[in-house]
Amino acid sequence: MAWPSHSLLSEFALSLALLSTFFFFLLTTPKSNSPNYPSPLLIAPHRFLITTPAKNPPCSSTTITHSNGLFNYLYLHFCLFSQNPLFSLSSLSIILLLLFYILIKTAQDHFSLVTTKLTFSLNLTPSMAAVTLLALGNGAPDVFASVAAVRTGQYRTGFGAILSAGTFVSAFVVGFVAIYAAPFSLNPAPFVRDVLFYLTAALFLFYVYLSAEIYLWQAVGFVGFYLFFVGLVFWMDLGLGAGGKKSRVEAGVVGDSEIQRGLVAPDFEIGQVSENSEDGKPSFGLRRALVMISKAWELPVSVLLKLTIPQAAPSEWSRFYTSANIALCPLALLYACNSFMPFNHPVGFLLSDTHLPLWFVVLLASSPLALLHYIMEKDPPKTEQMPVLLIAFVMSVFWISTTAGELLNCLAALGSLLELPPALLGLTVLAWGNSVGDLVADVALAKAGHPAMAMAGCFAGPMFNMLVGLGTALVIQTYNVYPEVYELQFHVGIIIAFVFLLLSLMGSLLVITWCRFRVPRFWGFCLVGLYVIFMAVSLVIAKFSG
Repeated sequence: MAWPSHSLLSEFALSLALLSTFFFFLLTTPKSNSPNYPSPLLIAPHRFLITTPAKNPPCSSTTITHSNGLFNYLYLHFCLFSQNPLFSLSSLSIILLLLFYILIKTAQDHFSLVTTKLTFSLNLTPSMAAVTLLALGNGAPDVFASVAAVRTGQYRTGFGAILSAGTFVSAFVVGFVAIYAAPFSLNPAPFVRDVLFYLTAALFLFYVYLSAEIYLWQAVGFVGFYLFFVGLVFWMDLGLGAGGKKSRVEAGVVGDSEIQRGLVAPDFEIGQVSENSEDGKPSFGLRRALVMISKAWELPVSVLLKLTIPQAAPSEWSRFYTSANIALCPLALLYACNSFMPFNHPVGFLLSDTHLPLWFVVLLASSPLALLHYIMEKDPPKTEQMPVLLIAFVMSVFWISTTAGELLNCLAALGSLLELPPALLGLTVLAWGNSVGDLVADVALAKAGHPAMAMAGCFAGPMFNMLVGLGTALVIQTYNVYPEVYELQFHVGIIIAFVFLLLSLMGSLLVITWCRFRVPRFWGFCLVGLYVIFMAVSLVIAKFSG
């Protein structure tokens, strides 16, 4: 009988440790005892609007014990490390770096790779992939967030989050992609089409907002407009391609052989330091410390992601990890649906007076299947399987969305503890938290050699959030008050967001067209500067208008 290798035993032990830690925090983090108290943060799935908690609240207060994320960061500060606040802030800073690391590694090693494989397998052009895979992947959490915000009467939050995030992506993310990958060429027709549709949608929403009322047909028109846009994208790309293979090659989508050689090959890997950098001179202390920290958590993060994200390539197949995927992926998806079905929802089991948490029932159902797979399957599949690719895509989106939400919670806790102005936290943390997944995913695609797909995603993703996310929420609200109109209240901050969103879109359309559809690097710096101005103006407005 062959004994398992030492590396397999090490990874198995590490996996058990990670799972034990996960369930420990999941089961021991205090929850609110009363659902009637509002959270200190305005809840939308994985997305929060920040308010500052009372100064030094007691550990047992609802403000501290209520948590809607995976971890309770305020509890960590006020309860676990109440005697040493400096150590608490240092711990939160390290957690923040870890969350950024998980986010970047998920996007680089999984999301961009799986997206490219799906694009090739489904014979999609970059535009088609952007309006479907990228839009759904980056925008699905924001759709639920917008619906939750508007349905709870916080339509200003829904409008503000969508518009601020749209400005962040169309200015900051597009600028960052341009700075990193420029100069690169864009296909004129898809670029003009994407920007014009987004610009038209923003202008239509601006008109509706200025009219201070919205009808049911207008709300339905938002969703229908995006469906029309998707249909036009497919018609143009399939009709002009003169065959899928030609259009795919011209669009820059790589073949399977290139993917197998390693599509994601950024110039600088996470945690990697060039051996000949600085010509052997000592590195700066901060840089050395960051590298040591990243190397320390590289293996645990890699194992954690492999436990829940299937590896589609036969060369990367592992019987242990595939079995773990079967057991743990349903749990991850259940956690993603926590807003609709609580993770700990009691379920009657066998006896009427016996209730088990829902997650445990799901684990009981998936674990035997995982064990059966581990016993029976000994050889990897001969080819990549489409269901595995789809599951890997969904789980990559889950990790990006969940990590972005935890990153947002941690940033909110740090900002509140440092007593930063709530207006500043609302404008920065909310928009960045809603769009950090877009930033990481689009930059990862640009690093992978697909800046055109990344640029298309920068316009299709926010347009999906605006038309489908906010549109769906408005359809629900206008339907509830039909045949009356749903009234909107004026706020100057939303007008400012509209203006800067329109400026970034019109600027990109004019400048890139003027440069013969080659994205110049200087325009990336201009867009980032435009976003900085937007932040400054919005902060002043929020400070003095309330």
